[in-house]
Amino acid sequence: MHTAIYNANAYLNRGSFAQALLIRDGVIAQVGTNEEILAAAPADARRIDAQGHTLVPGFVDSHQHLYHVGENLLTVNLSKCTSIDGIVEAGRAFIRQHDVAPGEVVQGWGWNQDYFAEGPVLPTRQALDRISTEHPILFTRACGHVMACNTLALQRAGVWEQVPQVEGGQFDVDGQGRPTGIVRESNAKQIVNAIIPPVTEEKMEQILRAAVDYAGTKGLTSVQTNDVAGADYKSKLRVYDKVVHEGDPRLRVYMQCCFMQKEMFQQFLDDGYRTGKGDDCLKIGPLKLFTDGSLGARTALMRQDYADEPGTRGISTLPQQQLDELVRLADENGMQVAVHAIGDKAIEMVLDSYQKVIGREGNRNRHGIVHCQITDKALLERFRQLDVCALVQPIFLHYDLHIVEDRVGPALAATSYAFHTMNQLGLHVSYGTDSPVEDLDPIANIHCAVNRQDLKRLPEAGWHPEERVDIYQAIDDYTIGGAFNAFEEDRKGRLLPGYLADIVMLSQDIFQVPSEKILDTQVLMTMVGGNVVYQK
Repeated sequence: MHTAIYNANAYLNRGSFAQALLIRDGVIAQVGTNEEILAAAPADARRIDAQGHTLVPGFVDSHQHLYHVGENLLTVNLSKCTSIDGIVEAGRAFIRQHDVAPGEVVQGWGWNQDYFAEGPVLPTRQALDRISTEHPILFTRACGHVMACNTLALQRAGVWEQVPQVEGGQFDVDGQGRPTGIVRESNAKQIVNAIIPPVTEEKMEQILRAAVDYAGTKGLTSVQTNDVAGADYKSKLRVYDKVVHEGDPRLRVYMQCCFMQKEMFQQFLDDGYRTGKGDDCLKIGPLKLFTDGSLGARTALMRQDYADEPGTRGISTLPQQQLDELVRLADENGMQVAVHAIGDKAIEMVLDSYQKVIGREGNRNRHGIVHCQITDKALLERFRQLDVCALVQPIFLHYDLHIVEDRVGPALAATSYAFHTMNQLGLHVSYGTDSPVEDLDPIANIHCAVNRQDLKRLPEAGWHPEERVDIYQAIDDYTIGGAFNAFEEDRKGRLLPGYLADIVMLSQDIFQVPSEKILDTQVLMTMVGGNVVYQK
């Protein structure tokens, strides 16, 4: 099948554009002028008049949690709550509207105490008990690293009479030793999450389809998503395989697979899984590991005490020896590794592990670090020396620019979120959103990278504006940069012959409008393999 797109402003490379594209069987066959492409198109080719709109390669989100995006579309949305009372009302409204039976678990996502009118007060079990004492309540903070539970949830999980303290996690307690309802990091969260009943594969398909459809509305054509973990990983892969392969392609998935225990990862390898296994719609990506938490929750692992909480340096979720063993096992088996590291100590630990496996051949498996937030120049130089990929989230500036100096002090803040410096050093940089921590909207992400502002367009001059990137760099990091992570830079991330016809049409010329107008850009059309999956 052929498709000709003409009267377009199609971005090819920095400063280079074409009027038209010819697509054949899901691949770009030719670029050129309107006359050239229309003359080359067969008589039965589909013709799309772009009406002068700008085309860019499909956006590649280099790190998110797509399945959780779908879950959140079907659970309590707490992202707009600006008070504890708002959380309580959102929970009550959800139970009423969905007629949730007593005893059923109610889940929600997206609260952030730093947005609360009463100040940064955490929602304790007593607050969530106001929602219901008949439903276990599990409400996760926007960062995903802290969860608030009501009393019934803690009792069901066995975290009441005797509060466990686990390595790499924490249950907060009050002065009487009772749990407050605040649970920190995955090793503690999984104890409470065990009360959630298993989800059928049919329900998982519904959740995933909702997320795939939503991604298309934002111009995402590929996601590198961390949705496979634990002993039941095959069921999640089966669901993904079914959803992404039904009908014409709607979204391409490069799966980040989380196995924090060596035995479980070894089983994954023994089952025949390796980076690159799969096809253009679903492919196994890296081993995904976590070494710390989040900056907002003060669980990111730091070299020095938090400036606003002396005596606290965050939480290490993976000891150095265990990290080294998993990285070595992966590297020896041809598996890529992508490690969550936010604090400077966590980043240092990961670079130390990579240095032990990266030899004369260089970083052949393209190991990377996800987030890379709190850095100094020496750490960034080590990225360059080891050729380690940086999977960053400029959208984090929307929240973090308001807290980072308080958390780590002005000097270290000034060398953090250093996207321009990363590009200047020649690092392999790619953009993601960590959605649902933030929305998976590429336009908002690009705005933050180019303007160094939050989504209210503040501060007007930009936060550390010396770290701005230009619009060409931002688009490249969101397209060809993400493709590089997946070893696909020769067939994805450019609108050139031989590349997959993953294309996004924008409402305005994002390369020419004043930078303060970038945030006003809308996605008009999304194509995956030449198939229109969304049209406004």
